[in-house]
Amino acid sequence: MVNESCFNCGNPVNNNYCGFCGQKKYTRIDKKYILSELENTILQTNKGFLFSIKKIVINPGGTARKFIGGSRINHYKPILLAFLLSGISAFISFKIIGLKEITEEFYSKQQMISEFMIDYLSFTSSYNSIIFLSLIPFLAIVTKIALRKWGDNYYEHIVMNAYILSLYLIINIVILYPLMYFLKGNADFIVQLSSLSILTVPLIMIWFFKGYYLEKSLKSIVGRVLLMILIIIIGFLFLMIASIILGFIFAMIMGPEALDALEYYKPK
Repeated sequence: MVNESCFNCGNPVNNNYCGFCGQKKYTRIDKKYILSELENTILQTNKGFLFSIKKIVINPGGTARKFIGGSRINHYKPILLAFLLSGISAFISFKIIGLKEITEEFYSKQQMISEFMIDYLSFTSSYNSIIFLSLIPFLAIVTKIALRKWGDNYYEHIVMNAYILSLYLIINIVILYPLMYFLKGNADFIVQLSSLSILTVPLIMIWFFKGYYLEKSLKSIVGRVLLMILIIIIGFLFLMIASIILGFIFAMIMGPEALDALEYYKPK
């Protein structure tokens, strides 16, 4: 029997897959092919997704440690998982719960708060999952600085932060959002619950890093997480100072016209 040639690299194919490039043996695209591809795609996606969710919930740090260490075949890619969970979280909060409208209504009733702060607080409360996702590269810098002597490189810290975000989103989707949905009529409770959920992040980080760095003491982990929080606070303060300086420069350049723009930032 003459071996078929791979249509991708031209080498002989002895089995169902090319031993050189990994491409599947040629079969004509027909009904059977389409059904087989759909079945494989759905089953493989669900298997990897659900497997990763289960492992993250049980032991987030240990799961990341194994993935970074090379055990990856059964796992959903962590960055892709964070993207997917962020999309699910944003859809639930925006479309199902209507969190943006609830927070806008709540903050608009507050005294001594500017239109800018209403928009800012409403946006950050409603889209915190998307915000965290976009900040993963910057948070990786923070964790890398705080854990610089513990051996992992910057790109491994990106993966770690993707796992941390995934766990935070799972907690939101499974616990926080159902509570918000059933109590949509109580705007005060929902806003407070949304704000308190951010406070779970340090606890999640301690749990994660204790599972990842098994040889490190809990005291050492807590100290490093506190250092991360301090770095974030300092970075936020620098950002605020830079924004104020830019605001003054803008006002000096624009002159009286800047006063109209500043109305947006003035308390009501």
